Amino acid sequence: MSDDPGLEGLAFNVFAKACPSRGTLEHVTGRWGSLTLGALHEGGARFNELRRRVDGVSEKMLSQTLHALERDGLVHREAQPTNPPRVDYRLTPLGTEVAERLLGLIHLVEGRMPQVLAARESYDAERAPVTG
Repeated sequence: MSDDPGLEGLAFNVFAKACPSRGTLEHVTGRWGSLTLGALHEGGARFNELRRRVDGVSEKMLSQTLHALERDGLVHREAQPTNPPRVDYRLTPLGTEVAERLLGLIHLVEGRMPQVLAARESYDAERAPVTG
């Protein structure tokens, strides 16, 4: 749980406004957080490799996402003392567990896209303006 004995046995409730788990959930389930965790599940990567894996993410957003995930203990950042500097990112054991659950959801959504697309088409058709 925690190294802080004051936090042992504390129940966290993501539905409570002040619960710190809410921020972590936002980091994990946001577009860039979930894609970054999924990409790192494939294996550790340097920043630019990761940016290529997560198509569409800006350098700034990836940097912010990695910082948040590192702070939450989901990503480990390792800077190599080389010239030029080399920084590698990988999932921590907790990050791996979270990424595996996210990937289950990602695969479910990908596998159900024909149903989603059909639902969207039906929804849009029902709400299309009547012309004539």
